[in-house]
Amino acid sequence: MSKLIYIAEDEKNIRRLIQSFLEKEGYKVKAFENGDQLYEAFLQQSCDLMILDIMMPGSSGLIICTKIRAVSNVPIIMLTARDTDEDYISGISLGSDDYFTKPFSPVKLIMRVKAMFRRIEMDTKASNETLTFSDIAIHSGKLMAYCKGIELGLTNTEFNLLSYLLENRDKAVSREELLNKIWGYDNAVETRATDATVKRLRKKLLEVGSNVSIDTVWGHGFRISAKTED
Repeated sequence: MSKLIYIAEDEKNIRRLIQSFLEKEGYKVKAFENGDQLYEAFLQQSCDLMILDIMMPGSSGLIICTKIRAVSNVPIIMLTARDTDEDYISGISLGSDDYFTKPFSPVKLIMRVKAMFRRIEMDTKASNETLTFSDIAIHSGKLMAYCKGIELGLTNTEFNLLSYLLENRDKAVSREELLNKIWGYDNAVETRATDATVKRLRKKLLEVGSNVSIDTVWGHGFRISAKTED
């Protein structure tokens, strides 16, 4: 069955361009002029992935992302005409999975969409094993993670990143390896998604008082560790 993708983009030419490229790849696409229309449609029928512009009439893409995250972990790619740290950090911290700055290559956007779907397909084939480390327990089949019995409420990308770090807890994992394994990018791409997702994970672990931390290995990547009990 074809994947269903929602697009919210107020610029008609960009909206039609994205829709055309996606449909040529065999995806079903519903395009909306603003985020409010997309949100109402999503409440009636969920989609497999959505692409949200940040600056739109009515509710901004950031507001729509927040509303979607309150009810779903559907993959979200944000679009913006401004390449500012404020926009980027806001979008990622609210739960988007990736970020594109206009102007962008439709081909590269399609590549990222495909990579996300490949990762999701891998997740659905995951076993029902439970992975534990210190006070963290991860249930692979259910895509759920707990700290001291409290659900962490992770997005799919956050869950995948935490799982991969736990599976490779004996070594430091590079940003390039994470981009390949979590986002599915075969080549180096210009994205700060790794660092932003790690930052988001750190905040959630801190909020529940976890003994587990994600340490930065300068010049390389990240390593997960746990505080020793006194």
